Amino acid sequence: MAASRPTAARGSAATAGIIVIGDEILKGHTQDTNSFFMCRRLRALGVRVARISVVPDEVAAIASEVAAFAARFTYVLTSGGIGPTHDDVTFEAVARAFGEKVAPHPELVALVHKFFGKTDARCPEMKLARVPESSRLNYGAGGTFEYPLVSVRNVYIFPGIPALMERALDGLAHLFRSEQTRFHSRAIYVAADEILITPVLDQADATFQGRVSLGSYPDWANNYYRVKLTLDSESEQDLEEAYHFLMEKLPPHVVVPLVMDCIPPAAVEVYGLAESGSALGQKVAAALRTIEEALDRYSLAQLCVGFNGGKDCTALLHLVHAAVERRYPARQEKLQVLYIRIVSPFPEMEQFIQATVQRYKIQLCTVEGSIREALARLKEQQPQLEAVLMGTRRTDPYSRTLMPMCVTDPGWPQYMRVNPLLDWSYRDIWEFLRKLFVPYCVLYDKGYTSLGSMANTLKNPALRYTDARGRESYRPAYQLENEEDERTSRH
Repeated sequence: MAASRPTAARGSAATAGIIVIGDEILKGHTQDTNSFFMCRRLRALGVRVARISVVPDEVAAIASEVAAFAARFTYVLTSGGIGPTHDDVTFEAVARAFGEKVAPHPELVALVHKFFGKTDARCPEMKLARVPESSRLNYGAGGTFEYPLVSVRNVYIFPGIPALMERALDGLAHLFRSEQTRFHSRAIYVAADEILITPVLDQADATFQGRVSLGSYPDWANNYYRVKLTLDSESEQDLEEAYHFLMEKLPPHVVVPLVMDCIPPAAVEVYGLAESGSALGQKVAAALRTIEEALDRYSLAQLCVGFNGGKDCTALLHLVHAAVERRYPARQEKLQVLYIRIVSPFPEMEQFIQATVQRYKIQLCTVEGSIREALARLKEQQPQLEAVLMGTRRTDPYSRTLMPMCVTDPGWPQYMRVNPLLDWSYRDIWEFLRKLFVPYCVLYDKGYTSLGSMANTLKNPALRYTDARGRESYRPAYQLENEEDERTSRH
């Protein structure tokens, strides 16, 4: 099973094969993140990853894969199977792949003694010192590693623990870096179903085959595009030619710009909109004044934002986040958010709320029951809270006479209700969200315009239409023509 090192064709990129080793990966006990990290790092270094394999903790299986990969690729990187236990068999397997035996390496024996205080050749720790006979020890650029990474010919044997693997690969980047190869990439985001652009993709693939790699990846959960197209090439000129080819051939108006993450620039974008002088900008400026007044009166510990995943409170949360970021740019304290959980919530709504918590790095407080019951529980659990920012609009039930700041009604737990969006319309909410590319619950793209529970909410019939294949479909909520129809699907 001896393997030899391949040579890359002249003018082509170096290649790599990654072998992830571990029964725990195959059984689903552990999620592999190492191959993802390796792929990104190697590509940045000019190395094309050509294959990823996951194999069990079995000497024969590992040896067979290592031998095949070593003969086929410029570099082979293994991950896992290094350690003192019975299932750590990677060194033995790599030795077998090259027709070698494992033997104690004097430097590693000394390191085992240094780090573990062991000298007995039979102790478990000494298994780390028994490596293939032709092993090289790599201490990193400038000898930065106290403990080296072992390699045999073109096979580099990395630890399976992600933090150790990442540190080792970063420290050995010079071994893989290609000065001749640089990968160039571009992306195009398309607001159309993949089937509609397939003829153009086929034409582009035929035109640039062998020069540009074209990928097409549908995303059914994104609010702003349906397909992400990726273009990759070793030639920047070929890449640009393919990019312009697609931009010319794709149907009009389907290509959309994309802000990958609207959170970091929120303060700049929101306040820029407020100062724009547009009709929406004036609404944003008024809302920010109300939020800033609340921030003048109350500390972050005394404030919370009401959030149930709906469109109005999603717009509110983004406004509040922008105001807080601008006022407290170096803050450590998290913005508090109140989620009053109803009976039978949509699963998509629950998923969106959890994603929003991660996206904005907020502190979520979940309480159940009616609004009055929930506020009473909140008063018991967090007595320091004094004000709740809410996404209420005047068109909401019982809200026509509210003021931007008003105390709860008699008989209710006492809070200051802060209502920055009172004078916003349905159309204002959607223009704000989509102008700033703020993520919102995917149900709004499926025909729902006002969200309650699964028991009292239906798709809005005003958005219903028949598509080209005769199927009943629904337009997204932001295309609702008559704002008075917003709540017709709630009962």
